[in-house]
Amino acid sequence: MKEEQEIYRINQLPVLQNQVFTNQKNAFECTKGDLILVQDMKTGLIFNKAFDPSLMAYTPDYQNEQALSTCFKNHLKEIAGLIGSHFRGCSLIEIGCGKGRFLEMLHEDGFDICGMDPAYEGNNPLILKKYFTGEKGLQAGGIIMRHILEHIPDPVDFLMQICDANGGGGKIYIEVPCLDWIRCHNAWFDLFYEHVNYFRIKDFYNFFGRVYDSGHVFGGQYFYVIADLGTIRRPVRDKTDVFSFPRNFSEGISGWAHRLKQKTMPSVLWGGSSKGVVFSLLMRRAGAILDFVIDINPAKQGKFLPVSGLQVYSPEQGMNRLALGADIIVMNGNYLPEIKQQTKDRFNLWVVDNEHV
Repeated sequence: MKEEQEIYRINQLPVLQNQVFTNQKNAFECTKGDLILVQDMKTGLIFNKAFDPSLMAYTPDYQNEQALSTCFKNHLKEIAGLIGSHFRGCSLIEIGCGKGRFLEMLHEDGFDICGMDPAYEGNNPLILKKYFTGEKGLQAGGIIMRHILEHIPDPVDFLMQICDANGGGGKIYIEVPCLDWIRCHNAWFDLFYEHVNYFRIKDFYNFFGRVYDSGHVFGGQYFYVIADLGTIRRPVRDKTDVFSFPRNFSEGISGWAHRLKQKTMPSVLWGGSSKGVVFSLLMRRAGAILDFVIDINPAKQGKFLPVSGLQVYSPEQGMNRLALGADIIVMNGNYLPEIKQQTKDRFNLWVVDNEHV
């Protein structure tokens, strides 16, 4: 058998799907890269063979804040509960703490915690504006890594560096997107250049000799594991583990494009983050042009999405541009209840991962 088996290929995706632009020209001309998804037949791991880390340059225009949503805040509360159950009494380090909201939530709950992230924009002294680079002496009883490992070209080596820097042990919480959810929902709009790795829970049982807990969260779109960092090891693929997508995995691209071209379907997206970026890009390539995007994040509003060049409006601005009864494509079904509350049944909502509701 080959050392690598190709699973999926798509060319010229934006390398940073959550970067927004002040004008449409720059959005069209953003840096792009190819996604060639393969499975390593030695380790079982699934990753983008074409990933080039030198293309990744995060700036203040990168906006992936999700905690403005009630739905996502509830998700963070659920995760904080898991941390409270498994890490109470431990000092904590959050690697890749983003805007620092989750770190501050844990700090308010009484945890001794610090974090690091080069993209942090605030002034909390608990957060270092830097990457983790394997330096020793940055030790804690527990390590938190939420939505970081999918961005790391060699995830096992990175975990081993953390283990070594943390004195050879400790407990770790890891949360990542779930590839099995993507497969089960034919979620072609959930494959991004920026995510070099695509994980299943079974991968982490191959990573660690001891896993304390694991499970799915956020409607199954993410999963978590809590493991003994000191038991990290190089994974070995089970010979029966050969991953593939269903044959009809990408049929939704032509299906949605056909609906949009018939003019009986929406031309507006609700959700200008990763899913919306890939959806709008692939619709454009299929000849189905969308009009604009609605997003609750003020940092995205008035800006343009990469490659598709769609402009982002606030909910109020976007809804004012629509006739009553117009159709809106909702990019993530998890947010449907709060979108229904905001739209007050004035529009028809179509959920990409759950069809019409």
